[in-house]
Amino acid sequence: MKTQGGLVRSIKSGIKSAIKALLYPLYERRLLSQLDFTQTPHHVGVILDGNRRWAKSNYGISAEAGHRAGAEKIVELLDWCAQADVTIITLWLLSTDNLNRDPSELDALLRIIASAVDRLDELGRWEIKPLGALELLPMWLQDKLQGIESRSKGRAASVVNVAIGYGGRREIVDAVRNYIKDGIAHGESADQIAEGLSVDDISKHLYTAGIPDPELVIRTSGEQRLSGFLLWQSAHSEFYFCEAYWPDFRRVDFLRALRAYAQRHRRFGR
Repeated sequence: MKTQGGLVRSIKSGIKSAIKALLYPLYERRLLSQLDFTQTPHHVGVILDGNRRWAKSNYGISAEAGHRAGAEKIVELLDWCAQADVTIITLWLLSTDNLNRDPSELDALLRIIASAVDRLDELGRWEIKPLGALELLPMWLQDKLQGIESRSKGRAASVVNVAIGYGGRREIVDAVRNYIKDGIAHGESADQIAEGLSVDDISKHLYTAGIPDPELVIRTSGEQRLSGFLLWQSAHSEFYFCEAYWPDFRRVDFLRALRAYAQRHRRFGR
């Protein structure tokens, strides 16, 4: 049974929620009126962070429930991107560090991710490209991702990159390794391979080869670091850090990120 103090807090919380429900649509419309969609980014990278902390903050529900809530938010984000003419979206769903988690949590997380990617495939609105050290993933997930990539190739103008088993440092190491292998295959000496190495050569061997670099990178949960996400590709990206945990990320937050991007002057080192 609730105490009087608890009842008062509950009523206040309900009133605040009702006020927010009334005000947010007005705020969204105001943000939309301020945006020039010719100035919004074409490629947005998103670090979907905070699922476990969101779960803990919601009466201590399980981490798995937090990951499921995060997975359910993905289609909403992609809808917002479509409305803003964002045509390439890179979602960081699982890092190489995440692969070291407790096996039971990791297995549940991998299956939630697989279900989320299946859902995107079923909707048929995007070309889906897996990025990462996919060889580190269980074979069943590797096969699934390869099948989805093959089925969705050329399906739509919008591309969703799903970064799974992804780490920025590993990506660069893999790119250099593959560059060296190509040089050996062409009969080049070690000196020739080293002398010929260029920025373009690295770019051609990244997981994202052929994909334009992101103009904007968004991270949720209040953390203000990239943690290796698109380490090479984000050299000239703008960053937007949002306090909301990923399952709580709202359209208002997305529009704020676009507004912040549009207000910045991108110099590219000049």
